[in-house]
Order: sequence, then structure tokens, then C-alpha cells
Amino acid sequence: MRMDGQDESSNVEDVRGMSGRRGGGIGFPIGGRGIGIGTVAVALIAGWIFGINPLTILGMAGDGGGGEVVQRAPEGPAPAPPAGDAQAKFVSQVLRSTEVVWTQAFAESGKTYQPPKLKLFSGSYGTACGQGQAAMGPFYCPNDGGVYIDLGFYRTLEQKLNSPGEFAKAYVIAHEVAHHVQNQLGVMKRVDQMRQRGSEAQSNALSVRVELQADCFAGVWAKRSQSVEKGWRLEAGDIEAGLNAASQIGDDNLQKRGQGMVVPESFTHGSSAQRVGWFKRGFETGDPDRCNTFESRDL
Repeated sequence: MRMDGQDESSNVEDVRGMSGRRGGGIGFPIGGRGIGIGTVAVALIAGWIFGINPLTILGMAGDGGGGEVVQRAPEGPAPAPPAGDAQAKFVSQVLRSTEVVWTQAFAESGKTYQPPKLKLFSGSYGTACGQGQAAMGPFYCPNDGGVYIDLGFYRTLEQKLNSPGEFAKAYVIAHEVAHHVQNQLGVMKRVDQMRQRGSEAQSNALSVRVELQADCFAGVWAKRSQSVEKGWRLEAGDIEAGLNAASQIGDDNLQKRGQGMVVPESFTHGSSAQRVGWFKRGFETGDPDRCNTFESRDL
């Protein structure tokens, strides 16, 4: 994967070492409240991946908030990452590429794209969706429109999830930005309304469709990024690396490795095959309209 002369985004904020603020609810990527079988599965998986007590994760998830915590971050925008931080530069370049791609895609439909802020945090950081934790992996908070990542996740991606390579890292950012795209398109709001009327199993099924659409959008980004952004070029093996990353974080694969069994009704992200399939659809077509998982009978 080549990024020669690639521009960097101005929307990356370095909040490492800052606390942020916390409201109610849990900090898992798509949202949702309360503890059910899906959250328990996530806790078990996180315990395996990160080597921490699953009860700790459940404690985070059950935190319904107790008002605000003191904001220790400075007033105004957080600082940009330091110039010599290579990983932060990489993330900034990937984010810039998503900005160019989605600005163009939205314009084609007569819409205006508002890019997200991407916050680099360390360990724990308060968001409008709850207390974000590194053990949750990268996530998107629709309540504040922010993408959050502890860069230590990239070591986990490579060492424990067997997904090395720059493009696998880029896919992670593109997937979380895709949730921001969904939020701007009103998908998140419609899904939340449907969740309120459904059972836990139905809520999990909706979460799967949200995640698979985000995988498809990530594929759209990968396709379009090659033609609209200077210095950005995919090389042999890059797409395979992205597909491998999607496969490694399929619910069935994570559950099998984390808890020794697969519980399909608890899936919230989709199986490995589904995630790979929808990413490929987005990459092969480059068309966001082909990513409507909500009207697809066969995922």
C-alpha cells in the first residue's frame, strides 16, 4: 500500500492522556443499552483478545452513567498529533482519503458530507456514548460524531488477530468512518427506532446489518480511493489483507476462538463469510447504493 505524498486530515485530535467527559449509556461501537447475551459474548471475546477479566468489560458495559465526570481536557479543540508520530500520520492520511471519497460520493447524490473528528486516545476516554475503553477496540460514537482509536489496537490486530499489513489497519479506520456515513444518511436513527420496538434478538440482527453495510462502505472507499486521491495506490496483497481482517473479526471466528463455541443468535457484527462478502461487494462495485443490507434477504 503506497501513500506517496498523501495529504493528511486536519480532523485528527490527540487526546492521549486526557480524560474527556462521560454521559450515560455504554461505550460499545454501535450503541445500545443494558447487558444481554450479545454484550456477554463481546465481554468474553474481549477477555480473550486483550487478556483482561471479562467481568471488567461487563462492568464498563453496565455503566449507566452517573452524570458528568470532570473534564480535564483543555478548552477548545484538542491538539493535533506530534509531527514525528508515524502511526498518527498514517491514520491521518487514511482519514483524509475517506474525506475525499465520501465528499465526492455525497456530492453525486446532491448531499454534503461533514467529516468526523478522529480522536487518538490511550486506555480510556469519555465520550457522548459513555466511557470508551481500549479493550473495546476502535469505535464510532453517533452522539458526538467521533471516531475513537487507541493505536495499541494495531498490535492486537497483527499479533492476536493475525491481520498484519498497512491495508488491514486502513480498513479498520474506513469501517468506523463508514458508521459516520451511516449516521449522516440517517441509518443510525432509523435503526435505533426499530430497536426500541423489537426484541433483543431482533436488535442483534439489526446490528449485524449495520455492521455489514459498514463493511460494504469500507469496500466502496477502497475502490474509489485509488482514483480520487493523489499518491494513494493499492498493491498486490492489499485487498487480501483487508479481506483477512474482515474475516478475523467475524462473530463466528471470534466466538469460536474466545469462548469455544458459536452462538449465532448473539451475533452483532456478522459472520466472517458475511463480512468478507459485503466488503467485496463494495470494492467490486464502488457503489454505495449496492450496500443496502437492510433490504437484502440473503446476507
